[in-house]
Amino acid sequence: MTQATAPTRPTAVNMTHRQIMEALSGLLLGLFVAILSSTVISNALPRIITELHGGQSAYTWVVTSALLATTATTPIWGKLADLTSKKTLVQIALGIYVLGSVLAGAAQGTSELIACRVLQGIGAGGLTALAQVIMATMITPRERGRYSGYLGAVMAVGTIGGPLIGGVIVDTSWLGWRWCFYVGVPFAIAALVVLQKTLHLPVVKRKAQIDWWGATLITAAVSVLLIWVSLAGDQFAWVSWETAVMVLGALALGALAIRVESRAAEPMIPPRLFRNRTISLAVVASIAVGVGMFGASIFLGQYFQISRGESPTMSGLMTLPMILGLVIASTVGGRIITQTGRWKRFLVSGSALLTVGFALMGTIRADTSFTLLSVYMALVGVGLGLTMQNLVLAVQNTVGPHEIGAASSVVAFFRSLGGAIGVAALGAVLAHKVKSYSAEGLAHLGIPVPSSGGGVLPDVHTLPGPLRAVVEGAYGHGAGDIFLAATPFALIALIAVCFIKEVPLRQHNGDPVGDEVERESTLAAGAGAAVVRTGEQR
Repeated sequence: MTQATAPTRPTAVNMTHRQIMEALSGLLLGLFVAILSSTVISNALPRIITELHGGQSAYTWVVTSALLATTATTPIWGKLADLTSKKTLVQIALGIYVLGSVLAGAAQGTSELIACRVLQGIGAGGLTALAQVIMATMITPRERGRYSGYLGAVMAVGTIGGPLIGGVIVDTSWLGWRWCFYVGVPFAIAALVVLQKTLHLPVVKRKAQIDWWGATLITAAVSVLLIWVSLAGDQFAWVSWETAVMVLGALALGALAIRVESRAAEPMIPPRLFRNRTISLAVVASIAVGVGMFGASIFLGQYFQISRGESPTMSGLMTLPMILGLVIASTVGGRIITQTGRWKRFLVSGSALLTVGFALMGTIRADTSFTLLSVYMALVGVGLGLTMQNLVLAVQNTVGPHEIGAASSVVAFFRSLGGAIGVAALGAVLAHKVKSYSAEGLAHLGIPVPSSGGGVLPDVHTLPGPLRAVVEGAYGHGAGDIFLAATPFALIALIAVCFIKEVPLRQHNGDPVGDEVERESTLAAGAGAAVVRTGEQR
């Protein structure tokens, strides 16, 4: 339309760079509050649970409930984005988030807080999925790498900077922990205002029916799986009848969901997407990235506070090497991808760095040099920065506009699923290891091991010297063990991305018919020749 600004490449809806950045600012604000809702409480949780008189299970569920809601609703939001107004949907998601945040900040008990966190998670699921979808609608695949860097940087600040913000809030006497929930509200309201003024997308109206049965079964299967992972090893043994019932129940619900989805006219997660090798391999890699993204931020905060005796604020500051690594890698990598159209080298190198970073983090202890630890964290940050957004970009490049929402949300769904499972499973590993190492340390000091064990997180500053050393050592060694446990996931991601076939990023989105033909020929190679000719003829 306007060529007043120098060389502007075409976008999906003919937007200039300035228009894209204006609309993107609202999306980035929304995405920031979505990520912040999951991470800002990590350093504040010990104080929150203490003041609300909750136990260890409440500690786990305040984190897991929001992740569970985000994970379960992501594909639903993504599918709705293919059927109705994306702008309206993102505004609804922001509204739900604001309501959940205000109610969570006013909670008077742990049960009430967990319920409000579910509401927050539903809104965050919409913001996470829709940010990717709307960006894909505005920007062509070739240009998307440039803007994905901004998205990755915001996710980095929200994911790893959240604990720092939460720590500052908790350490500020005139604020208090309730502001960990209120802090995102002004950003969400600002995002609503900016999006209303700057986001102008065409609304594609078509007859469609929402697959509510599929959505219900997918949500139920994921919920049962995550409930099992979060409770096993705490409320009941990993090998028990409860485990058998929940695992078999999740598998049965999953099988039923696949059956319903394969027959639905408008499936929430179209099974045919998984016939695309790029999408299937990206899903595998996304699970590993989710483990790294959420696990690193949650457990590093605990490591710095308990193992090294740092304040919540200081423990947030000490994760800066990871934040900087992620921001720089995401931004610089995105710009290079836009210039070259090539993305696979970044996925491979990022996954390799993530694997090496996790393996090195597996060697940390309470007395590990911070200089060495900074190098390890930077490697993990760079690895996340090069893989997180580029997995979505690779998937979006293989589908047409009609399935951008579903395909993007599939990657976000499995990344969130990996994060939720990672937090719950790695938390269980940490609890077991800390108990074991503490028992060894106490036995060495000749102190009897308590029969009931440690549901409450210790305040190391109140412990006598020898006992403090045991606790710090146990948590330091345990933190190393959970990163070591996460290393095979990163290795699986590396293997998966090595097998993804690189397709240079398209310079334009094309018309819907052409993109649909391209998508079908990719998904069902060999069967699409006649369809291609028909589509082109038309």
